[in-house]
Amino acid sequence: MPDQMIEKNYTFFNEAMELRNLAKKHQEFFRNDIPLIASENIMSPLAKEMLLTDLGSRYAEGLPHHRYYQGNFYVDEIEDKIIELSNRLFGSKQTDPRPISGTNANMAVIYGFLNPGDLIAAPDLSGGGHISAARFGAVGFRGLDIKTYPYDPDTMTVLPDEASKMIIREKPKVCLFGQSVFLFPTPLKEMNDAFQEVGCRVWYDGAHVLGLLAGGRFQDPLREGADVITASTHKTFPGPQHGIILGSTSDENWKAVQRGVFPGTLSNHHLNSMAALGMTLVEELEFGKSYADQIIKNSKTLAEELASLGMNVLGESRGYTESHTLVADVTNFGGGKKVSETLESVGIILNKNLLPVDHNKNSQNPSGIRIGTQEITRIGFKESDCKELASLIIDSLKASDYDHIKEKVRDLKGRFNEIHYCYGREKPYEYINVFN
Repeated sequence: MPDQMIEKNYTFFNEAMELRNLAKKHQEFFRNDIPLIASENIMSPLAKEMLLTDLGSRYAEGLPHHRYYQGNFYVDEIEDKIIELSNRLFGSKQTDPRPISGTNANMAVIYGFLNPGDLIAAPDLSGGGHISAARFGAVGFRGLDIKTYPYDPDTMTVLPDEASKMIIREKPKVCLFGQSVFLFPTPLKEMNDAFQEVGCRVWYDGAHVLGLLAGGRFQDPLREGADVITASTHKTFPGPQHGIILGSTSDENWKAVQRGVFPGTLSNHHLNSMAALGMTLVEELEFGKSYADQIIKNSKTLAEELASLGMNVLGESRGYTESHTLVADVTNFGGGKKVSETLESVGIILNKNLLPVDHNKNSQNPSGIRIGTQEITRIGFKESDCKELASLIIDSLKASDYDHIKEKVRDLKGRFNEIHYCYGREKPYEYINVFN
C-alpha cells in the first residue's frame, strides 16, 4: 500500500478515535454528575441490547403484514407484540408504535386530524406548553390557527371553567392538552361538556407523564375524554428515544392518525428503537407502578425541601407537584440562566425555563428552572437523598468554593451504581467497548 494511503488511513482512524473519545467523555460526565433534566432518562440493559441488533439496519414501511419490503416476517411479529403489550399496559384500544419521536407523533396527529387554516386550542408556552404546539413549531408548520387556554399561573394548569367557555366560543376542531411543564393533571372531565357541545377531537400529549400513566398515576386521559394520546418514550417512561400514539377512538379517526404516521410524516420507523420500546413496555407492566410512585414521592420531597430552604417553588397551594417535575422562580438567585449554569459547573444538570411571569420574555434568559426526578429515581434515589440534593442545590447558589460543592455532588452520585425498576442490574452510564 502506498505511504500516502497509509497516512490517510491513519488520519481517518484518528478522527474516528477523536469522536469515540468525545463520546466516552460524555459518558464520564453523566457518570459523575446528577441528571435532573425533566425530559431524559436511561434505559434498562434489555432495552439497550435491542438498539444494537440488526433491526437497526432494516426498513419496514407500512403496517404489520402489509409492508412494502420483504424480509419483515420477524419485524411484523415484534410490532404485533408491542401493540398488544401497549394496549394491555395503557388500557388503550389502539396503539401505533411507529413514530420516531414525540414531536413526530404530534405531527402525525396534526396531519391526520387538521388541515391548513383549521383552529386548534393548546396550552400557552409560558404556561408550560410544548414548542410543537406553538406557531414556530409543528402546529405552525401545518398552517393552523391557534388559541391558547386560560391557566392558573401558580400551578401552570388549565382553568376548566374559563377554558370551557373559550372552547364553546371559539369552536376549535381539536383541543390539545399536554405540557413540557406538567405539574398537575389536566381537568379533562370538567371540560367534557364543552368538548361534546362543539364536537371537537381531544388530543392529550403525554410525553412527560407517559411513565406515570403506565404506573396508574397522575390521570387516565383515555377514560377522561381524550381520543388519542401522543408521547415520546424516554422521559418518565424509561425507554428509547422514540414515539408512540395511543387511541380509544373511532376506526375512522384512527385510520386518519395512522395515515398521518405513514406516509404522512415518516417512512421507516427505526425498528431497533421500536424493539427497545417493546422491552420497556414489558418492564413497565411489572415495575411501572412502584417506579411511578417513587418518582412522585421524590419530586414532592425535593420541592418541599427547596421551598423550606428559601427557593420560590411554584404550586405551593396544591403541594408543589403531582408529577416528576417541579419548577421554581429563581429571580432572587440571579435568574434561570445564571442558576442553571452555576449548577452545571458543580455537576447538577437541569434547565432554565420560562414561567408565566415571563410572557414574551427571551427564553434564553427566563426567570425559572425546571427539575425532573425520573432519572435519579431510576438509579435509586429516595426521599432522604432528595433532601440532601436540595441542600446541595441551595449551597451551590450561595457558595464561593465550588470545588468543595462539586466533591459533595460526586460523592452523592457515586452511591448510586445500578439501574432500578427493570430486569437485571447494570451500572448506569457505562461505555460499550467495541474493541473488547
